[in-house]
Amino acid sequence: MEGIISQLFNGISLGSILLLIALGLAITFGLMNVINMAHGELIMIGAYATYVVQSLFIDYLPESMFNWYFILAVPAAFLTAALIGWLLEWTVIRHLYGRPLDSLLATFGAGLILQQAARSIFGAPNVGVQSPALLSGAVEIFSISFPKSRIFIILLVTACVLFMFYYFYKTSNGRRIRAVMQNRDMASSVGISTRQVDSTTFALGAGFAGIAGMALTLIGPIGPTLGTAYIIDAFMVVVVGGVGMLLGTVIAALGIGVFNTGFEYFTNASMGRVLLFAVIILFLQWRPNGLFNLSTRKLD
Repeated sequence: MEGIISQLFNGISLGSILLLIALGLAITFGLMNVINMAHGELIMIGAYATYVVQSLFIDYLPESMFNWYFILAVPAAFLTAALIGWLLEWTVIRHLYGRPLDSLLATFGAGLILQQAARSIFGAPNVGVQSPALLSGAVEIFSISFPKSRIFIILLVTACVLFMFYYFYKTSNGRRIRAVMQNRDMASSVGISTRQVDSTTFALGAGFAGIAGMALTLIGPIGPTLGTAYIIDAFMVVVVGGVGMLLGTVIAALGIGVFNTGFEYFTNASMGRVLLFAVIILFLQWRPNGLFNLSTRKLD
């Protein structure tokens, strides 16, 4: 029983990490239909923003205040990545809407530029971010160890998902975004500024990618290619959940995390990955649009 609980927690933890990584892509790809290959670099920017905040605390503040740096790292990672995302949308992507292949190539090139910029500023070797004392160690419950860092990530993901649902379904800005997503011409005809919605939405998705990078600093060292390893998983979660469906993204991320952990438990890491992709391929053969479809109404 303890082994099952431990594996279930590991699966939920992995799914939470995938969900946090995919949230930003669920906005830029799922809602805006932009294939953003620079999503991994936006994750990397959030991780380096956390590293910079840590360095500032070490250099300029008393040691007793060090453990508070992680609280400021959350908004710093979000705002830094959102600003870079807004600049990317304003300078490049705004000219490529409706041209997915062009946007793919342009954002891939932008990602390489961001990687090289990170190497020039921070160096090519990986750097480490020290976890605050509050998030170090583990919590023992019924002889089962639950790492505090993973618990924090689960709580952080929960807060982000709740904010996303509230923003998109309970605020006027969220309703404008969904209106533009479903019918851009009709939304424009009723006075919605689609250009403003595009830039705001892309910046929001980039900001959540930055938060994902901040969370990844709790797992291991960071480097210029940090986000590259997660870009395929992020697209996989969005596609399985259903393009444009936030609820589907949540269910897909947690499901993939649990299945991946289960397969690895009964086989090994490599075979577990193979089995996971096999299941996803079979699932998409059955439901090519993912778990949920975006419903729209069209006048004849």
